[in-house]
Amino acid sequence: MRRFATLLIIAAALIYFGSGSANAQIPDLRELIPQGDASVSGRIVQMLALLTVLSVAPGLLIMVTCFTRFIIALSFLRAGLGLQTTPANLILISLALFMTFYVMAPTFDKAWQNGLRPLIENKITEEQAYTEITAPFKEFMLAHVREKDVQLFANLADAEGGNMQPGQEVEMRVLIPAFMISELRRGFEIGFLIILPFLVIDMIVATLTMSMGMMMLPPTIISLPFKILFFVLIDGWNLLVGGLIRSFG
Repeated sequence: MRRFATLLIIAAALIYFGSGSANAQIPDLRELIPQGDASVSGRIVQMLALLTVLSVAPGLLIMVTCFTRFIIALSFLRAGLGLQTTPANLILISLALFMTFYVMAPTFDKAWQNGLRPLIENKITEEQAYTEITAPFKEFMLAHVREKDVQLFANLADAEGGNMQPGQEVEMRVLIPAFMISELRRGFEIGFLIILPFLVIDMIVATLTMSMGMMMLPPTIISLPFKILFFVLIDGWNLLVGGLIRSFG
């Protein structure tokens, strides 16, 4: 019994002194964020903003680059060939991404040299960095957006009374959606030109099978190898990728 009581006393002492040393090791938040010093709090806000931007980076890539046009054209190609999962989505998206990086390389380089690198080196402020980083993307979008689409969103945003004047600065909230619908329109135009020859092959095969009385045989089963052979013989991947990249001048 005495031994048990002694063990209880020793355990209580260890818990007491252990908790005291642990409490001594816990840092005080007031030491991490000094009172009246806004620089640390500002850094925390900047870190949260950076994490937010990184979380929406895929969406930003789609909105302000040529990725939309590329992925739509490649999707139309797969639909025209009649293939459901070949090439796989991963392959099409990866190809569209590398094509996007190739086209947008000058824009990315300007944003890095004029905005991001000076910001990292503390040569400019965050406001100046935002202006320098967005300027190349705004220049790219203005070069490929339709004026009609810009006017549409300017009217919706009621910017300057809804009338865009020549040489007027276009806000990003107006330019980005206008650029996206412009890219969607061009992507569907290119997709129509891609799918048209495959549609002709389907019609020819369907006419032949109907004339031969093969009512129960789906024409797509016969037309699929002919469409793949046609696309390979004309070196379709080279023509399509080259044409998509050259469409941005």
